Amino acid sequence: MENIEFNIATLAGGCFWCTEAVFERIEGVSKVIPGFTGGQIKNPAYREIISGRTGHAEAIEVHFDSKVISFKELLLIFFSTHDPTTLNRQQYDKGTQYRSAIFYHSEGQKLEAEAIVKTLEDEDVFIDPIVTEITQASPFYEAEAEHKEYYSKHRQQQYCQVIIDPKIKKLQQLFADKLKKAKI
Repeated sequence: MENIEFNIATLAGGCFWCTEAVFERIEGVSKVIPGFTGGQIKNPAYREIISGRTGHAEAIEVHFDSKVISFKELLLIFFSTHDPTTLNRQQYDKGTQYRSAIFYHSEGQKLEAEAIVKTLEDEDVFIDPIVTEITQASPFYEAEAEHKEYYSKHRQQQYCQVIIDPKIKKLQQLFADKLKKAKI
């Protein structure tokens, strides 16, 4: 039996429908769970999260095989498929629940995240400063069933076509070599 090293990355890049749709397409990712983290109350409901008063961010928990894709590669995809320069906002979604954040699970992840941000800033990849929060992971609460695989189930909806489709196209253009192969 082969030894698979599964790790967890917890990322918030605005709406979790968007980030889930991006990361579930990546080779080496076994599971993507949309949910909430970084807030002050236990077991928050979606209606509480969207009020912006709980402190939680819409986030995803990415389970990945580090022998197939590294945490650094996941972060490069993360920074390429959302805007890390807008404070508490992603496109039309506004509020702290839509902030850009990396919730690290180890000192290694923290250092890797800080290094990536520094490199992106040193290379002037973005016109504006990166405002992505880098915070130690806290309890993660899974979103309700209707939020899981949202893009796959609702691609005909305008939000999916206007907001998520461009992210998927960008992913395909920039990271074609990191995408899961279609099963025949």
